[in-house]
Amino acid sequence: MTAATANTDAAAMAMANAESAKRAEDAKNQFMTLLVTQIRNQDPLNPMDNAQFTSQLAQLETVNGITQLNNTLLALSGQLDMTQSMQAANLIGKGVLVTGNKISLGSSTVDGVTTKTATPFGVDLISSAQKVVVSVLDGGGKAVRQMEMGPTEAGVLSLSWDGLDDAGNAVPDGAYTVQVAASGAEGAPVSAEALTYGQVSSVSYASSGVQLDLGLGGARSLFDVRKIM
Repeated sequence: MTAATANTDAAAMAMANAESAKRAEDAKNQFMTLLVTQIRNQDPLNPMDNAQFTSQLAQLETVNGITQLNNTLLALSGQLDMTQSMQAANLIGKGVLVTGNKISLGSSTVDGVTTKTATPFGVDLISSAQKVVVSVLDGGGKAVRQMEMGPTEAGVLSLSWDGLDDAGNAVPDGAYTVQVAASGAEGAPVSAEALTYGQVSSVSYASSGVQLDLGLGGARSLFDVRKIM
């Protein structure tokens, strides 16, 4: 995020706060005008009692208090968003694991030796599991490789794939997906989520919050990040 963007966001926030304050002041003036008009035109034989007058003033102060609280919360929220944006800028150029199940497999040849290279991926385990099975699926949904792990603690696991199937044969380059199945004691299912890799190329701020540009991985929310590589 550039300094110009930060200045623009700050100016927009200040303008929004000024408009909110103006609306609150207008509402207060209208309330006071109505109250004074009511007092001037009250029935002399049935004047407004002190309790009623005090109640209306209390309502005005309550409205003012809520407005001020909203303005304070908006200011704090804006400052938090700006802080997150500045901190997220430190992620530019770094690899991250985010929610998703895609893997890209490629190959390179050096001195006649071909090496398969797949993008990193991972698994996010909500709780510990007795068994975790990670399957790599081809474009047709067929499992070409299964990785089975024993007892595993909760948390984010970083994994890699050598581009080989279960028989040890190299599979074609291209796009693959990851499927995760985890179970606990007595085979009870454990919540697990596949993670995909992306490299942060830029950071932007939108109404929905801080967004990370992962290139071909698209724009992702900062809250989608599970691990920084």
